[in-house]
Amino acid sequence: MSARLEVADIMRRHGEAYRQAQEGHLGRVERRTMSAIELCRTAALGGHLEGCPSCRTIRVSYNSCRNRHCPKCQGQACRDWLAARQGDLLPVPYFHVVFTLPAPMAGIAFQNKAAVYSILFKAAAETLLTIAADPKHLGAEIGLVAVLHSWGQNLHYHPHVHCIVPGGGLPPTGFGRRSGAAQWIACRPGFFLPVRVLSRLFRRLFLQDLQAAYDAGNLSFFGDLAGLMAPAAFRRRLAEVCHVEWIVYAKPPFGGPGQMLTYLGRYTHRVAIANSRLVRMADGRVSFRWKDYRHRGKVKVMTLDAHEFIRRFLLHTLPDGFHRIRHYGFLANGHRAQKLELCRRLLTITAQESAADTTHDRPAATPASRCSWCGRQMVTFGIWRCGEVPRRPVWSDSS
Repeated sequence: MSARLEVADIMRRHGEAYRQAQEGHLGRVERRTMSAIELCRTAALGGHLEGCPSCRTIRVSYNSCRNRHCPKCQGQACRDWLAARQGDLLPVPYFHVVFTLPAPMAGIAFQNKAAVYSILFKAAAETLLTIAADPKHLGAEIGLVAVLHSWGQNLHYHPHVHCIVPGGGLPPTGFGRRSGAAQWIACRPGFFLPVRVLSRLFRRLFLQDLQAAYDAGNLSFFGDLAGLMAPAAFRRRLAEVCHVEWIVYAKPPFGGPGQMLTYLGRYTHRVAIANSRLVRMADGRVSFRWKDYRHRGKVKVMTLDAHEFIRRFLLHTLPDGFHRIRHYGFLANGHRAQKLELCRRLLTITAQESAADTTHDRPAATPASRCSWCGRQMVTFGIWRCGEVPRRPVWSDSS
């Protein structure tokens, strides 16, 4: 069973006991997530029958839950998203910058996910846009894609934002100029922006917006943090992190935009833990692989009580309607097409050439459903709804 172990198996085996043990403490999002993962690709969600007209093989295909926290449902969603982003690529180096909240802020974020996650996005994006626009650094209007993650390898709560940024940008007033009077502003080879400068501005912007949210009554606290409802206690908590360095990490540039897109696909639709990392489930305990970055990324195996595993997994559920992928700068949704066209003009390329440059690196398309015996394409013979029993189709040859 260890080779085929899934998060769904753990939820089905231990989920009901966990619900009973946490009665009164589980929110609607957590309960819905557990239920969706348990029912994913089972007869309870309905499905369809596929058949091979050549060798008469019959296969039952159950529907997916499509919950964004389900490890099995993100593959196709990721491929669709990457295909839609293919035309946004530019033939320039791309950089990966990570903004992380310090531990004293993590508890505040967990109890106020929607508010603090939005502040985290805003502070990270504004930091990059502001420093990049400064003539002392780059002096350009940049674009970026930001992706929220809230987990570390051991499933502990660790909120941070991954930003993928093209290595350059438009002149600050370039959008209003004639294309012949402006040029693309490229960053220095192998270097984007100074991380210490980014870190300090990020800290200031985040704390400034967090204080504003507190003053507006948009934050609430309970349990161990209930004391932060007092303004003096909240100010002391902010003072604790005001004079420490916040971690901003910039990775080396990618080999090309196609490699960036493949790399980005590993982040955009990732969930807290992939099924491939699970090792075994036995005696009420779950073991999984994790990388210990304090020991140079050494792969280790961690074993947790099943209820503790479920608790850590559910730490990372997102509020209803919250968007964990956001676009800023010249990649912002409102003017992306116009700004990208200007970028291509300044780089003297066309949209077709930009897409062609990354054709060999495109993520593989989803293969058509084919028979595992003879390789012929399968045909859908019937669809059934939730709770219905699938019936074997009657084959008819009208040839």
